[in-house]
Amino acid sequence: MNSLTGWQKSSRSHSTTNCVEVGRTSSLVGIRDTKNRDGGTLVVGHAAFTGFLGAIKADRLR
Repeated sequence: MNSLTGWQKSSRSHSTTNCVEVGRTSSLVGIRDTKNRDGGTLVVGHAAFTGFLGAIKADRLR
């Protein structure tokens, strides 16, 4: 697997809050905790990540 690059934290996150970061390759998206970057990374495909974001925005997660 290629290394995930371009890690970004949401512009809506504040420096004192719990946040996640997102990194990418050409086909994968990685998600990790900003307070424990070495604690593991959840890696999913672009389509799965796009669907996850859509579900959040549509308030479909319960």
